[in-house]
Order: sequence, then structure tokens, then C-alpha cells
Amino acid sequence: MRRIQRITSAVAAVLALTALAATAAEPVLIRNFNELLPVLKSGVRVRAVFHYKTMALTVEGKPEENVPDAVGGMGLDTYEYFAAGSVGNKEGFLSFSQTQLIRHPRHGYVLNYIKVSVYESNAVKILAQYLDPKTYEVKMDETFITTMGDGRNSGGAFFYRPE
Repeated sequence: MRRIQRITSAVAAVLALTALAATAAEPVLIRNFNELLPVLKSGVRVRAVFHYKTMALTVEGKPEENVPDAVGGMGLDTYEYFAAGSVGNKEGFLSFSQTQLIRHPRHGYVLNYIKVSVYESNAVKILAQYLDPKTYEVKMDETFITTMGDGRNSGGAFFYRPE
């Protein structure tokens, strides 16, 4: 009986330590493009978090002063890298996107399309569009411009890898 109690206690302790280690792991900030690309190429999952309030915004091609105080995030599960000159581009860049069906208070059900480009210069461009789910007509068109946030600058695009 004592042996079973000791084994049970040992298993419970191992499970508790494992759970504690999993919850204590903090994601690691990726500070620039030269850190981001090798992480992605190695197959590590990366998450992006965007603080839109800190970014420059254009709405349908016109500068907008009132930037929404909003935060968004997405996983970089699918991406493409284009080296400088590979598609007529002056600098290398990463590109990734995501589309989600959402219900917007003013537009109703729309596809929320987000396309992100991250450049070797650490510049980040985020295209956000609402598309009609049947016709793909653009209902809203916004572009946000920022830099990769490194914890010291005013960049609004943050990229994280697991610890």
C-alpha cells in the first residue's frame, strides 16, 4: 500500500512540475528581420501581435489621423520569403496572410482579410480588408505601416517564438 502511495505521489509531483514549466514559459521576442527569417526557416512556430494604435494608417489610399486602439494577432503558419530581386523587389521580404469570416456591426458578415509583409529593413506593412463573402467586393480597405517592435523602439508589430 505504501509503495502505491509513493508511486502516486511521485507521478503527481512530475505532472505538477510539467504543468508549472509549461505555464511559466514566456515567449521570446524576435527583434528584427534577421532573427525572424531563420526562426521561420527552422520550422519553429511564430506568433505576430499588432498594436495598431502605434501605426500609420491609410484608409482607401488617404492618410487617417484616427487610428483605432486595437490589437490583433495571428500565427505565421503559412508564409513565403522572396529574396531581393526574386520578383522585381529591391529588398527581401516575408509575406503571410489570413482570412476569417466575421460579423461586423456595420458591414454584417464579411471576410476579414489580413496580409502582412515584413521587409529586410524591419518595415512592416499590413493590408486589412473586409470582403463580401459572396462577391469578394471590398467593403473596407486599410493599410497600416510600422516597424518590427524590438522592445525599445516605437514599432507596433511584434513577433514571438516559444521559449
